[in-house]
Amino acid sequence: MEKSNRCILVCAGDLEISEIPVREGDLVIAVDGGCMYCEVLDIEPDIIIGDFDSLTEEYICRLEEEGCGKEKKKKQIIRLNPVKDDTDTLAAIRLGLQKGYREFHLYGAMGGRLEHTIANLQCLHYLKEEGATGYLWDGNMMATVIVNESISFRREMEGMVSVFATGGIASGVTEKGLKYLLNDAKITSSFPIGVSNEFIGDAAEISVKDGALLIIVRWT
Repeated sequence: MEKSNRCILVCAGDLEISEIPVREGDLVIAVDGGCMYCEVLDIEPDIIIGDFDSLTEEYICRLEEEGCGKEKKKKQIIRLNPVKDDTDTLAAIRLGLQKGYREFHLYGAMGGRLEHTIANLQCLHYLKEEGATGYLWDGNMMATVIVNESISFRREMEGMVSVFATGGIASGVTEKGLKYLLNDAKITSSFPIGVSNEFIGDAAEISVKDGALLIIVRWT
């Protein structure tokens, strides 16, 4: 069977969903306090990584003895020095990249502390720089980054989509099949012209010729 190219990160931010879809062959990494979500959702992580500053020593000892997840199998636990440059999430992403994964799905990576949400959005840019793609999921929302490329949506899509230039100036931005259209436009990081566009029942596409766009989808 062909190896899955998906790496699932269960992080310690707010999580407003009751299920995380894990496919056979996915690499599942619990990031610090995200291991508690794994226990609640009966997810068996392959690796637990973090400086564990959000966990008690008692809980950490139990992790080291039993692991976490529904089967309570002992897992690979990587304990990071709390004095470090990488966030726990970025360290987990680097680990997944080292293992050859190129599609990353992050859960529990938004909400809670604003600075952590911004840091995780920046991780989407880092993944693009490394030739990979990342998606942040929570409740009825998804965020991703595109660079010099396009993203498409099926006509069945409902809700809103927002587009932000996050790497300076984004040129040649086109939005098709949405309530508000753009054609070969320039978007800057100082004017949020791309906020809260709407799906209207048509196949939609957002593209950028030169630059990076943060895409946030909120469906109904």
